[in-house]
Amino acid sequence: MKQLIIASNNTGKLREISQLLSPLGIEVLAQASLGVPEAPEPHPTFVENALAKARHAARLTGLPALADDSGICVRALDGAPGVHSARLAGEPRSDARNNEKRLELLRPHADRRAHYHCVMVLVRHALDPQPLIGEGAWHGEILTAPRGSGGFGYDPLFLDPRLGKTGAELSAARKNRISHRGRALRRLLSALRAAD
Repeated sequence: MKQLIIASNNTGKLREISQLLSPLGIEVLAQASLGVPEAPEPHPTFVENALAKARHAARLTGLPALADDSGICVRALDGAPGVHSARLAGEPRSDARNNEKRLELLRPHADRRAHYHCVMVLVRHALDPQPLIGEGAWHGEILTAPRGSGGFGYDPLFLDPRLGKTGAELSAARKNRISHRGRALRRLLSALRAAD
């Protein structure tokens, strides 16, 4: 595999995935660079949405495609917003408005436990009957006020209690080592090596 299309237009995700894949010598292309529009994400699970996005990008480009679907699941909110994390505050998508909405929803709750969840799917072609799948989780809690200037999404509010830092306070390299996306991609790459 010499080229791989990333089925996302999220610049934060593209940056993280590209950094994680760069040592493999695979040319990573963003779907927007090939004119691929975003795929619909109508499904209730991360795995179904990731698979739909990967197949969509592979079908329109003829290239192997990697997609992720990820979000934050909050214990006090019965796992919400989950697959709706990017659009919690509605359209147009906004990290700042999503974070404000998250704080508003959690205000009456003492339990602030949450975890990021990520599913990565790789299809070699649009009709691949054996997509490779990797999943990862990153456990922590939601703060009452943002901290840090890095990362994206809910990172300024997401505290890793073992480190005492939010996702937005970590370097990109450190976040990639411990994050849900880093874990999911490493598991997917292990499955890819085993499949060769």
